Amino acid sequence: MKGYQYNFSELHQDIYFDMESRARKAEKMLRILRDCIGDDLGERHALDVGCSTGAMSRILGEHFGRVTGIDIDAKAVEHANANFASPTLDFRIGDAMDTGLAPDSIDVVICAHVYEHVPDAGRMLQEIHRLLKPGGICYFAAENKFVFREGDYRLPFLSILPKPLAHLYLRLAGRGTHYYETLLTYWQLKRLAARFELIDYTRKVVAEPARFAAEDIIRPGTFKQRAALGMLDHAYWLFPTYLWVLRKPA
Repeated sequence: MKGYQYNFSELHQDIYFDMESRARKAEKMLRILRDCIGDDLGERHALDVGCSTGAMSRILGEHFGRVTGIDIDAKAVEHANANFASPTLDFRIGDAMDTGLAPDSIDVVICAHVYEHVPDAGRMLQEIHRLLKPGGICYFAAENKFVFREGDYRLPFLSILPKPLAHLYLRLAGRGTHYYETLLTYWQLKRLAARFELIDYTRKVVAEPARFAAEDIIRPGTFKQRAALGMLDHAYWLFPTYLWVLRKPA
C-alpha cells in the first residue's frame, strides 16, 4: 500500500496558496451543493477532507454553520489554523481513512480531488460513509486515470504509466522523485462509490457553466463546450474529471 506524501502543499504552492483559484473552486462547490440540497447550509456541519492550507474551508465556513478541515499535511494545517481558524471553523491533522470523528455526525463531506492522494481510496470512502448522517452527502470531484495531462504535475500521460516509469518521468521532468498519486478509471470510481446513491453533476455543469460558476473552465456556446458535451454523451468513460454528489441512503 502506497504511503502519504506529507509535504504536498509545500511542493504545490502555486495551487494551494492561490487564493483566487481556491475561491473559484469553492464557489463551484457551493453552487452544486445548493442545487442539490437547498440553501440551508447554515444549519449544517461540513467536513473538508484534504483541506490543505484551509483556503477553501475558509470560504465554505462563511456559508455552513460549522466546518472542520482535516489533512495529513502538518505544515498546511498549521497555516490554516494560524490564518483562518474561528469558533465555527477548525482544522486538525488527520487521516482521511481514519478521522477519529463520531459516526453519523457530518451533514456534508467535501472530497475534491483527494481520492488519488490517499493510500487506500476504498478505506477513505468507507470512512466518509461512516461519518455521514443518513441522507448526508459527499461532494466528490474525481480526476479520471485516462486524462491527457495529469492535474497535479501537469505532465501528459503521467497517470497511465506504471509506477516505476511515472517516478522516472517525474525525475526527468524535474517535478519530484516519487509519483504518489493513483488515479482510477471511470469504472473503478463507480465501484468506489457503490455504497452511495450517485447524483451526477458533470454534464449539468458543462451544459450550464454560468449557473455553476464554471465559465472560467468552459464558456457557453463554444466549440469546447460542444465537444465536451459530445464526449459526455458518447465516451463518458474518457471525460477528464467527474463531479458527483454521493448520498448516503437514509
